[in-house]
Amino acid sequence: MSRSGADLALLLLGGFRTLVDAATVELAARGYDDVRPVHDFAMRAIAAGADSAADLGRRTSVSKQAAAKTIAVLVDRSYVSREPDPGDARRKRLQVTPLGFEVLRQGESIFDELREKWARQIGAAELAALEAQLTKLVGDGAVRVDEPGWVAQDAG
Repeated sequence: MSRSGADLALLLLGGFRTLVDAATVELAARGYDDVRPVHDFAMRAIAAGADSAADLGRRTSVSKQAAAKTIAVLVDRSYVSREPDPGDARRKRLQVTPLGFEVLRQGESIFDELREKWARQIGAAELAALEAQLTKLVGDGAVRVDEPGWVAQDAG
């Protein structure tokens, strides 16, 4: 059976979605039932230097308003804090809190566990081969969700 290019894209997206959904469920079981994938993306971007709604929006390819809403949720849940900017007293800088970093560590651990589950399902050699083939297709560098335009091309 021959598949289309769209089928391949959907299969890859389905693999991503399966892992992310399972990780979200496991995070909830570990006491973090208020964390969503967008929160992970945002905290990683903030940890990498996004320190305003405008900067977070650029790095995650969302509007400044959407980024501000995400920031408000993360601050409310104590995953991110707003700290005074030492260079400009009128400005507040975003920082991931120790609790936010703990959520990120838990998520990474869960993804490692999910990878092991997949290795048991299809075999460690098959998973390694799949990863090697995907690396050939997309390159060595992992997709960085904290880089501008990772979801969509910048308009200019």
